[in-house]
Amino acid sequence: MAQHKIIFTGPVGAGKSTAIQSISDVPVMKTDASAKEIAKDKGASTTVAMDYGIIVLDNGERIHLYGTPGEERFNFMWDILLTGGMGLILLINNSSVDPMKDMRFFLKAFEKFIGKTAIAIGVTQMDKKNKPTISDYHAQFASTNMNPPIFEIDARVKSDVSLLVQALLYSLDSGIEK
Repeated sequence: MAQHKIIFTGPVGAGKSTAIQSISDVPVMKTDASAKEIAKDKGASTTVAMDYGIIVLDNGERIHLYGTPGEERFNFMWDILLTGGMGLILLINNSSVDPMKDMRFFLKAFEKFIGKTAIAIGVTQMDKKNKPTISDYHAQFASTNMNPPIFEIDARVKSDVSLLVQALLYSLDSGIEK
């Protein structure tokens, strides 16, 4: 059976762990630690190595889901987790101080990987803060050769996360369907 790997990344509090948990067909492995310093206002814990789950497709193929730590101090894990990855899902917390800056940071940090694969972007927490809008996010790509799928999602809702994964797979045109 074919094995595939998708990476979830984004800043602390964007919903990476929650998104993986909402879509995984197996119990999710987490490597959380008590939140300190910059992450303390984002929740009680933060990912320090990775989150890991699996989607089992109807044909038996598996998509392995890896979530990166959101804190830059754990960025040594990013390259490790990218190995063998087929695409990137970037989650952005719209209620953060500067979500556009967060997006630009992660796009730059994963630029080489994105250039070889594909990306889909999910914007979370839009119910808490509705600006910037999805159109504003799309406008950030107007002067680039990128046109990634961008959706408002609730990381707790399986259908929202599934839509994001499907959009990434469609961007890759790999023929994987659930």
